[in-house]
Amino acid sequence: MQNSLFDDDFEDTDEPAPAPAAAPVPRKRTAARQARVLPMPTDPALRALASELPPNLRLGTSSWSFPGWAGTVWEGEYEQSVLSKHGLAAYAQHPLFRAVSIDRSFYKPVTAIQFAAYAAQVPEDFRFTVKAPSLVADAMVRGEDGRGMQANPAFLDPALAATEFVQPALDGLGHKVGALVIQLSPLPGPMLARMPEVLERLGAMLRSLPALQPIAPDGVIAVEVRNPEFLTSAFCDVLRDAGATYCLGLHSKLPPIEAQLPLLRALWPAPLVCRWNLNRLHGAYGYEDAKALYEPFDRLLDIDLDTRATLARVIAGTIRAGQRAYVTVSNEAEGSAPLTVQALAEEIRRRLAELSPPDPDRSR
Repeated sequence: MQNSLFDDDFEDTDEPAPAPAAAPVPRKRTAARQARVLPMPTDPALRALASELPPNLRLGTSSWSFPGWAGTVWEGEYEQSVLSKHGLAAYAQHPLFRAVSIDRSFYKPVTAIQFAAYAAQVPEDFRFTVKAPSLVADAMVRGEDGRGMQANPAFLDPALAATEFVQPALDGLGHKVGALVIQLSPLPGPMLARMPEVLERLGAMLRSLPALQPIAPDGVIAVEVRNPEFLTSAFCDVLRDAGATYCLGLHSKLPPIEAQLPLLRALWPAPLVCRWNLNRLHGAYGYEDAKALYEPFDRLLDIDLDTRATLARVIAGTIRAGQRAYVTVSNEAEGSAPLTVQALAEEIRRRLAELSPPDPDRSR
């Protein structure tokens, strides 16, 4: 499971480095031998691209501990465990990365101390997208294979959502909280048949959550779904009444991005929260297939120009209107999240240039 890819502590291991063999072979740096992760030297073209994007746009990736990003994000090769513990500081030096999604929190709640350790590794203007734990976001208790075994009695529990998710994030990340995302896992059929009850429970939980703004002025609560049955005006009403917004979820379990835009229009004006999770060509249950196909995530294999163009248009319109945008990309979107972020940034820059009024001096 993804939870196993991240360690809960932030200390170096105490194991001594093995003695070198007579004919040493280059090896990846491990936690025992290398605590610091070096970022790639700054690319002037990326720096220039980043300088042309407004400060209210925050682009990033879903997690960061991927050895295959060597040469793109990391200078050199590192073990995944090293990147998990020490890679975030190097990640945050990438010119385009002003946000990251902490996904491990879905599998196990993250403590305020762990959040604080993340916050200490990034600049002051960096922001985090954090997923709510499945403890409150999944209607089912699931086995190792992902199959639902029984109903989850803590689903949408207001007290647990506050104590196990929102408050630790605020206490640990402080003003670096960006988007706190409650991604509702697929609901079982009987629950889908009682959608009004689900929406009522969702609204009650959202309204009970601690306010973000006193500590995190840029923070926003967003709800992401996996069932298209949620995409209704009643769902919009629940979000609006609670002061939350919709997380644009680009995933094969949902309709394409164009079909989700009416929800954003109904909630406007509001910050944009988007998680580009999975290329649609892999189908609703194709995440593992995509992961196996795209590893080590060092190149783009399935470029989705339509989604990229539409998303760039939505982002450009949102940030030009003065609203914040938090957009994170998974490796499973096109094959390599850093390269998708770069391509998306270039498209956003182009869209912003089209929206800008003409410069009268340039016509003389």
